[in-house]
Amino acid sequence: MRMSEQSAAPSTSRPSCVRCRLAIPGLLWMGLFFLLPLVLVLAISFASRGTYGGILWEFTWANYLDLLHPLYGKIFAQSLWYAGLTTLLCLVLGFPLAYAIARSAPRWQPVWLLLVMLPLWTNFLARTYAWMILLRQDGLVNRWLSAIGFTDGPLELLYTPSAVVIGLVYGYLPFMVLPLYVAIERLDPLLVDAAWDLYASRWAILIRVILPLVKPGIVAGCILVFIPSIGAFITPDLLGGAKSMMIGNLIQHEYLVVRDWPLGSAVSFVLMGLVLLAVALYYRNGPGEPGRREER
Repeated sequence: MRMSEQSAAPSTSRPSCVRCRLAIPGLLWMGLFFLLPLVLVLAISFASRGTYGGILWEFTWANYLDLLHPLYGKIFAQSLWYAGLTTLLCLVLGFPLAYAIARSAPRWQPVWLLLVMLPLWTNFLARTYAWMILLRQDGLVNRWLSAIGFTDGPLELLYTPSAVVIGLVYGYLPFMVLPLYVAIERLDPLLVDAAWDLYASRWAILIRVILPLVKPGIVAGCILVFIPSIGAFITPDLLGGAKSMMIGNLIQHEYLVVRDWPLGSAVSFVLMGLVLLAVALYYRNGPGEPGRREER
């Protein structure tokens, strides 16, 4: 028996060795192209800026302490406001759309999903320029508002915070619709029918039945919208102008204009911390399958 167990031991350990060897290329790739750049940026964030924009490898906390200045605090607060408002508007607009797609005829669902994803096939920069044309004083939006009698003259829509939010919502709305569609499509319609049989109102069904069951899709959609929104720089730069600077614009400014790489690296790590916090909230609140009853 002992000899048979000893002879069987190498055969059981061999698959694990094979798995370890197969994982080596992936680990090397992650270390070379993911961990090493992060370590380099982290090291630069604790360095000092040279006289002509170089890097002085002197350890200092000054870059992170500089971020406590009210000017940087305003930019961070403004970025959080834009990202939060964009996420909320995408949820308000995306939930009815996702619900309508999930409850439509099965043969039409791929068509509606294709239309939702179609803007993603176009270059993001080109779509932003298109919104610049639409929102300018002689653009289609102002013409339409004047035609229906909403305004007497053209409105200043371009280079405003509203233009930034419009561009962000348009750009990231599909990232909210798709996870919501998956969650709603898996929702058992018998639960809604049971609520109707118990004479529940529409709002009661929505708040007490549908929303709790599709919570994983809501959380996933909010994370997928919030993360790219808070780091956006093309949309606020083209649609908002200098008054709508966000964290992404600040990083671009520090790296390419001021050439203060240490401060730009510090801002990047603070932004990454906010993103990791959002991901941590997702893993804390997101697990669960929509449409399943909670065990008591």
